[in-house]
Amino acid sequence: MTDTDGWFADATRDDEEGLAATVREGSAAAPRAWPLEAVEAGFAADEDEYYDALHAATTAATREAVAELERADDRQLVHAVRAMDDCRRTANELAERLAEWAGTVDGEAASGVEYARDLAASDRLDGEPGAEPITSLAERVVDLADEADDLREYVERQTPAVAPNLAALAGPVLAARLISLAGGLESLAKKPSGTVQVLGAEDALFAHLRGHASSPKHGIIYTHDAVRGTRAEDRGSASRALAGKLSIAARVDHYSGDLRPELEAELGERIEAIQARAEAEGDDGDTEAGTETRGESDD
Repeated sequence: MTDTDGWFADATRDDEEGLAATVREGSAAAPRAWPLEAVEAGFAADEDEYYDALHAATTAATREAVAELERADDRQLVHAVRAMDDCRRTANELAERLAEWAGTVDGEAASGVEYARDLAASDRLDGEPGAEPITSLAERVVDLADEADDLREYVERQTPAVAPNLAALAGPVLAARLISLAGGLESLAKKPSGTVQVLGAEDALFAHLRGHASSPKHGIIYTHDAVRGTRAEDRGSASRALAGKLSIAARVDHYSGDLRPELEAELGERIEAIQARAEAEGDDGDTEAGTETRGESDD
């Protein structure tokens, strides 16, 4: 679209793809009487016909934009990590159901996916009444667990290609879950570090906002060694440090894609400083406790 031509200038009414492209790619410096110009140009017989064509073109343009978004690498990653978690959760739930059911005919029944694997691969229930559906369920549990493992391998391969800095800092699976919780890499890149810090702790955050609980220190990033490996009273500091670097990493991944090894080094230094401070405070406490004990003995 130019300042003198409407979006319909070079378009054909029955060319939906072409109309959608002009809507998506066109621009104008200022609004004009587009329906009137469309009628004068012979694009439409009247104003109603013009708006019908515009509606069809904008709908097609939106549909194409959504399709492109869903085909994007980060969206594929979101679907994969959600499917992985669904498969794992369902496999575990069915494994518990299997344990209860198998326990009615198997005196050595156990729980968990490993028992399902053992049951599916053996003939231990052969000849037992009603064993066939139990064995079939065990096979389904194994299939789901294997699918979850395959999806995890896909996530571990794909995440470094989609978000190299985020994968380096958080690990591929945690990085993919952060992207999933945010709704995509672009959305994650636009979030402040404070929001990244509590992603996955929405229930606790809402409870805090209603005055029913204290503010959560962390969400899913708790699974990161930098947070989990820090003493409880310092996890807030570790979470803030980690979330700050993850936010930067997401922005770099989305806007440039350059690998920045210094982010990982800076995070490591910050976490070491937090943990060293904790160790120093612990040593001081031991010294003071030891002094008091010796004083009491001397008395």
